[in-house]
Amino acid sequence: MVVKVGIAKLGNIASGVMAELLLDERADRADMQTFMATSGTKLEVEDVDRVVSTLKAWGPDFCVVVSPNGVLPGPTGARDALAAAGIPVVVITDDVTTKKEWAELKESKFGYIIMKADAMIGARREFLDPIEMADYNGNLVKVLSITGAFRKMQQELDKVIDQVKAGQKGEQLALPKVVMTSDKAVDGEFSNPYALAKARAAYEIASAVAMVNVKGCFMTKEWEKYIPIVASAHEMMRAATALCDEAREIEKAGDGVVRKPHKKDGMIVSKTTLVSKPE
Repeated sequence: MVVKVGIAKLGNIASGVMAELLLDERADRADMQTFMATSGTKLEVEDVDRVVSTLKAWGPDFCVVVSPNGVLPGPTGARDALAAAGIPVVVITDDVTTKKEWAELKESKFGYIIMKADAMIGARREFLDPIEMADYNGNLVKVLSITGAFRKMQQELDKVIDQVKAGQKGEQLALPKVVMTSDKAVDGEFSNPYALAKARAAYEIASAVAMVNVKGCFMTKEWEKYIPIVASAHEMMRAATALCDEAREIEKAGDGVVRKPHKKDGMIVSKTTLVSKPE
């Protein structure tokens, strides 16, 4: 059977940029099909309603709702509406909320993957122009990729796909319940301990960026003060990216980069040495 995976991309976080691409990196899987509907840059309820209507009409086996701040009315309404239509939902979001709000999500019927390092951007007009936005997201994609966070996210979604292929559906599905910490992200990704340490440091730095940007965007009123704050957060992300590059180069030097491609039937195979076949 062909599993239909719907992606509701509401607003933007780096995980949303890559969500469906991580499941079919060469666009040749025959066992599953993805379809993404997006609200564009905003999280307004009316924009989200269009996304939900489009996905419900497509009829996915399950949906991924990916957005910043997943407890806002837009993302919350999207997953509630999809669930009311009998569609299982996995929420992917960042970590800029209170413990109480997360507790409500964790105790719900929804699956979730909380990407702690998928950090809020420094969205102040005096600092953030289109190029700064694109540069920041490029750095963040690299951090989430090389540290292993994206691989773990992909593997969790592949587990759901495998369950649907096995004939399970609806409430039978065991949905992921994951908080993507630095320890979970780097697990099994590196053969060299120095590379692992650098990647772990990168993930911790990226995770700290969010609260720096919260301070600059919401807690500081004077523009002379908040501009350096959000600029410093972006410098932190750039430093995290540099650490990831260093970690990757160490692994390459030892011919130990982990590669786990999908086969056409969805099976994941693996290899480490470059000149070899994945098995």
